[in-house]
Amino acid sequence: MNTKELVCLAARLADEKKAENIQVIDLKGLSSLCDFVIIMTATSKPHLEAIEEEISKKLKEIGIYKTNRDGADSLQWRVSDYGSFLVHIMTQEARDFYALDKIFSFGEVVDFTKPVKKKTVAKKTAPRKATKTTKTAAKKVTKKTTAKKTTKKSTQTTKKK
Repeated sequence: MNTKELVCLAARLADEKKAENIQVIDLKGLSSLCDFVIIMTATSKPHLEAIEEEISKKLKEIGIYKTNRDGADSLQWRVSDYGSFLVHIMTQEARDFYALDKIFSFGEVVDFTKPVKKKTVAKKTAPRKATKTTKTAAKKVTKKTTAKKTTKKSTQTTKKK
């Protein structure tokens, strides 16, 4: 699973837990912090904890672990760092105050509800084998070149004498 697929999965998990106003922002190539940011609103501390727990649990099941976590004691904001993406779960008051949506407005908003399209990579084809016609033409060219060189050498030898 690539990063974008993981981010969309995390956002869908939050949506299943009734997180509100979920924003997935693509920062790839625009930020040294991470490639994606997910920002969502929780309605209460228990709701905030339930969303965080659901995302963490489901991502662990597929081998994706948090590298860091902040706000464990906060009633308003939790941040989970998954390396290439950050998950911000906030109450509406904290979201309005910190305005992360505006801070990251330079990124592109991703629709996490649509399936992620995988980039298709063109297959490299093996070099074609030479056909008989090509081999025959190559032999004729070689013979002609050799014949010309031999003729020039013999003419030069005759002139020197």
